[in-house]
Amino acid sequence: MDLPTPPLPRIDGPRLWARLMEMAEIGARTDGGVDRQALSAEDRAAMARLIGWGEAIGLVPGFDTAGNLFLTLPGAAEGAPVLIGSHLDSQPTGGKFDGAFGVLAAFEALESLHDAGIVPPRPITLVAWMNEEGGRFAPGMMGSEVFAGGRSLAQIRAATDSEGVSVGAALDLLAEHFPQIPRIAPGFPLHAYIEPHIEQADLLEREGLVIGAVTGIQGKKTYEVTLSGREAHAGTEPMARRADAVQAFARVALAMQNAALAAGPEIRFTIGRVEVLPNAPSVVPATVRFRIDLRHPENAVLDRTGTALETAAKAGAAPCTVEITRMVDAPANGFSPALRRAILDSAATRGLPATELLSAAGHDARHIAPLAPSAMIFIPCRGGLSHHPDEWAEPDHVAAGAQVLLDTCLHAARATPDTGDLA
Repeated sequence: MDLPTPPLPRIDGPRLWARLMEMAEIGARTDGGVDRQALSAEDRAAMARLIGWGEAIGLVPGFDTAGNLFLTLPGAAEGAPVLIGSHLDSQPTGGKFDGAFGVLAAFEALESLHDAGIVPPRPITLVAWMNEEGGRFAPGMMGSEVFAGGRSLAQIRAATDSEGVSVGAALDLLAEHFPQIPRIAPGFPLHAYIEPHIEQADLLEREGLVIGAVTGIQGKKTYEVTLSGREAHAGTEPMARRADAVQAFARVALAMQNAALAAGPEIRFTIGRVEVLPNAPSVVPATVRFRIDLRHPENAVLDRTGTALETAAKAGAAPCTVEITRMVDAPANGFSPALRRAILDSAATRGLPATELLSAAGHDARHIAPLAPSAMIFIPCRGGLSHHPDEWAEPDHVAAGAQVLLDTCLHAARATPDTGDLA
């Protein structure tokens, strides 16, 4: 005779909210936002706070050499863990919830299991990925990409910030701050991965929904383009002889915009981080360096548009020269149908209106999905506003997302791939 399944534990919503607000004090801005960039002193302080909370309930801390932080609740048996979490770093003008919600929802799930005296069938491990945002070091998602084998540790260690500080030096400083915590090589077997996050769009809010089971993430390409001309005196150099990098940038930017718009309404094309050298009022500019962010849910359209952008840059640069560096080429991906069903089942059991939806923003889950059955849980984000000090999620929605995470990670911990439960 089968014994009845014990009731699932409940998370403590007010405790989770208090921790979120406490974490937001680390790197707090005067406008209510958060500046906690990757591997900064503020990021290290946030990790230390999380490690301290974990040690109080017996979670086992660890770092890998890419700077990813792990806190593990041991299971009844050893084996590949269910990995849950997100990231602690923010944009320079970030908000309180992007990334931090996912990490602290994961912590609350583990603390609720600890409080209920529940030992999961296998380990459940919280992760705080290193440098998801890419605000200080480019490109973003360094930690998860190295973990997944898509980028080497040597590659990311060589990257530098605007002050010339390398990721390698920042990682060495991180190790100095936590000498007592063991280091492992990036990458270990996973049973499943689940990442909670604010939506960073307004579909859930507009539809009056609380939980989103994410079907996948649209593809993304990023480029760095350098237009090189010739510096000259603004008052004496004839127009016909100029190799003006800003004029070349104007032509290239318009041609790229037109090429992107030709791909249809689902394309997302952005030019950002424009640098002009020498950037003086009476000097013909010699160099313009800028970044391109290109996204689309269909890989064929993304690839075709990326090629069109490169063609537009080469055609419009003359008399300047152009150098195009491909920085990120992340195809669109899908998430586990079984885990998506588990998310929707949890939401239904808890009386939470839910739906499936695509993520337009990129997340670390993109890189982990090829390694193990993976999923993302979205909660509403007021007005869809994110990467901004006014970013906001309601306390009830924060609690709901953490509860669905707890239900889903327990389901994943009990499931076995051979039965198709984690297909």
